[in-house]
Amino acid sequence: MAREIVLDTETTGFDPKTGDRLIEVGCIEIHDLLPTGRTFHRFVNPERLIPPDATRVHGITDDKVKDAPKFAAIVHDLMEFIGDAPVIAHNAQFDRNFIDFECKGCGHVLLEETRWIDTLQLAQKRFPGMPNSLDALCKRFKVSLADRSFHGALIDARLLAEVYLELRGGKERVLDLTSRRGAEQAAAFAAAGGHRPRPHPLAPRSTEAERERHLAFLAGILKDQSLWTAYGVAPAVQGEA
Repeated sequence: MAREIVLDTETTGFDPKTGDRLIEVGCIEIHDLLPTGRTFHRFVNPERLIPPDATRVHGITDDKVKDAPKFAAIVHDLMEFIGDAPVIAHNAQFDRNFIDFECKGCGHVLLEETRWIDTLQLAQKRFPGMPNSLDALCKRFKVSLADRSFHGALIDARLLAEVYLELRGGKERVLDLTSRRGAEQAAAFAAAGGHRPRPHPLAPRSTEAERERHLAFLAGILKDQSLWTAYGVAPAVQGEA
């Protein structure tokens, strides 16, 4: 695994070919499927009015974007943030259509199609015949939607980053012994003899007199043939395990 960018957009509608435009873009940087804390977020002036139906979905009004920069003014920063990383999006064709349209409009090089990874397609392969919208996946993976009143590019990118983690193996990845951290954990486990120390050791269950009688008993009947003696383990310690 390496660096990846989770991306989401908000728009005035469904199709840039019919006059719809991008009005918001949000990105989350992840590395080895874990968020790094780096984000990119911009509102964009669409140079047209936002239909009421669209505002009801994402809550973005004309007043909110009238003083925002045009896409040409943010494209350099956006592409610099993305770099050469793969781009993760839900129903990626939708976001790609708008990003490509805006890039063409200002003469910027397009992101290669092969760099886009569609989480909708990943979900459809894993859950065929089931609802696989972002909301449905959040509910299925118990990703909280409590902080979202409207759809928003950065909010949805954060949710999608959590969903993508689950689609790629979820929290069980911390047990992946092929990762550097997993290998270090495995080495530490082996160095400890395959046992982890108790954070709070148990109190002795026997009295000192009982332990002395036990040692005398072992010495009398097993002498140096004791299994514990052969392996260099003190019987008193073994008895307290």
